[in-house]
Amino acid sequence: MFTGIIEETGKICEIKRESLSAKIKIQCRKVLEGTKIGDSIAVNGICLTVTSLGKESFTADVMAETMRRSSLSEIKVPGIVNLERAMAADGRFHGHIVSGHIDGTGTITRIQQEENAVWYTIGAEPELLRYIVEKGSVALDGISLTVAKVTGQDFQVSVIPHTRKETALSDKKSGSAINIECDMIGKYVEKLLTGEKKEKSDSKITEGFLLEHGFL
Repeated sequence: MFTGIIEETGKICEIKRESLSAKIKIQCRKVLEGTKIGDSIAVNGICLTVTSLGKESFTADVMAETMRRSSLSEIKVPGIVNLERAMAADGRFHGHIVSGHIDGTGTITRIQQEENAVWYTIGAEPELLRYIVEKGSVALDGISLTVAKVTGQDFQVSVIPHTRKETALSDKKSGSAINIECDMIGKYVEKLLTGEKKEKSDSKITEGFLLEHGFL
């Protein structure tokens, strides 16, 4: 599990692509502290497993499903990525619950300065927007942010200078793809509610059936 608080940005220094998957090497420092092979690091919000460690880098395998669902398919050397180690059990919880499992990608359609803040407008498909709630949380490239506004085509977040400076958001432009992980609580609630409705609708035991057979 992650919190959406970026520890540092890393630089993609090598990509070995297969037909659908890839192996990436990322140059970094802070997230290597205490890290072992097999540990998880979120790369632009994507939970990846460390497969090898260098003095100032680590490598990770990226499977085909991850390439299809995320913006890593577009990453190039020397791309800048957000990095966060998995949350320690005794760590402080600063952002929100982030699983590192991307729901899909959106497109930055507008970047606008407003005094000390920068507004990002993100276009996304309806199947993602249904889980985006005004004043709720969303992870964009692994960054825990608060949703300020939602429409039928997009949503907006406002970013303080520190967040923009310390993350890969500073490299993003209008038209850039961005990874989206919706708040998992909303997805679980929907699953439970729709599952309950389906169970009720599939049942042949109705009030009429019970009356007919003398149970009521």
